[in-house]
Amino acid sequence: MNTIFRSVFAAAIALAGALLAVAPATAQVEIDITQGNVQPLPIAITDFQSQDGLGAQIAGVVAADLQRSGLFAPIEKAAFIQKGLTPDISPTFTDWTVINAQALVVGRVTPEADGRLRVEFRLWDTFAGQQLDGQQFYTNPENWRRVAHIIADAIYERLTGEQGYFDTRIVFVSESGAKNQRVKRLAIMDQDGANVRFLTDGSDLVLTPRFSPNRQEITYMSFGEGEPRVYLLQLETGQREIVGNFPGMTFSPRFSPDGQKVIMSLQQDGNANIYAMDLRSRATTRLTSTTAIDTSPSFSPDGARVVFESDRGGRQQLYVMNGDGSNQQRISFGDGSYSTPVWSPRGDLIAFTKQSGGQFQIGVMRPDGSGERILTSGFHNEGPTWAPNGRVLMFFRDERGGGGPQLYSIDLTGYNEQRVPTPGFASDPAWSPSLE
Repeated sequence: MNTIFRSVFAAAIALAGALLAVAPATAQVEIDITQGNVQPLPIAITDFQSQDGLGAQIAGVVAADLQRSGLFAPIEKAAFIQKGLTPDISPTFTDWTVINAQALVVGRVTPEADGRLRVEFRLWDTFAGQQLDGQQFYTNPENWRRVAHIIADAIYERLTGEQGYFDTRIVFVSESGAKNQRVKRLAIMDQDGANVRFLTDGSDLVLTPRFSPNRQEITYMSFGEGEPRVYLLQLETGQREIVGNFPGMTFSPRFSPDGQKVIMSLQQDGNANIYAMDLRSRATTRLTSTTAIDTSPSFSPDGARVVFESDRGGRQQLYVMNGDGSNQQRISFGDGSYSTPVWSPRGDLIAFTKQSGGQFQIGVMRPDGSGERILTSGFHNEGPTWAPNGRVLMFFRDERGGGGPQLYSIDLTGYNEQRVPTPGFASDPAWSPSLE
């Protein structure tokens, strides 16, 4: 991946002979995203000045990212009064407050002599008349979409106080063909559905792709040659290696937070238990030992604990244990069965799939099992995965009579559910860490 160089502006706009300072932390424009049903913030995003249409395209991606978050409401450009703004011009703030633009984004794209692009932007608080942020980036032209996502992240972080999640990717299982002859290929795309790239050719069944913390590697299951195997795949080089070829079935491989281990479920003699493999030594450690089905393990962000599902109590429930397998405790006690748990990158919540009352639900609970909340419910919802800021979930849904699964996202409050575009049917998404 090509490097993108970033720098923060020195805020060197001459304004009546003085330098305009960056707004203090007490700026008036801010969003509390912990509240349910947040009223979206009206924001004006002007087309970035450029010699071609690229500036408008970058502004369009920034606006689309912010709008999809549900926290921002980009204002239609036809309503803009002041025209031709650039980062060198101080806005006429009354022209923006009169259309209720509480924040304003202005930018420019400039080709450099070495073939790279310089992309710069400024974020303004229109009611306070202050600059909130200003940055510039140097990158190869083919990386323009990624620069747009980085700018959207910077705006999101400045106005919410939370890390952005737009400069990320999704790996998923792309499905095509008749339902009884479905071809499944690993695919990867930007979080907004752009830049789809297929990673496997569909000749082997693939399942449960998961990102490494280093972002350039995934682990997944494949049934090539009739045997279940766990693979590591280098995303940039396409190099693939077998983690292990274990007797019996292998399920749900997932990396540890430091990327040095893979934790998985191995089925032998009719039951399944949780194992961890050190990727350097290939030594395997057994963490559970029951006659039940223990599967879908997920580490806490600090690696100290593991959540997993087990039917040792008669039906699927969620359990938490220490990273060495000790102190196993059940944490789910609601009606129905629980599966596919995944620990939030913030460490404060565990997302899960719950089957109850003929519905599949996506929900969250605290690591001790308290505070269970259902975010969405439907005919078949499954496989939640967290955005790296721990504020948004993605999952897949198969509607009754819908033909095949599709990807959806929903925020942590249970609002702003949206379909994520994919070329065809899609399942089993996994969200990358931030790419920076």
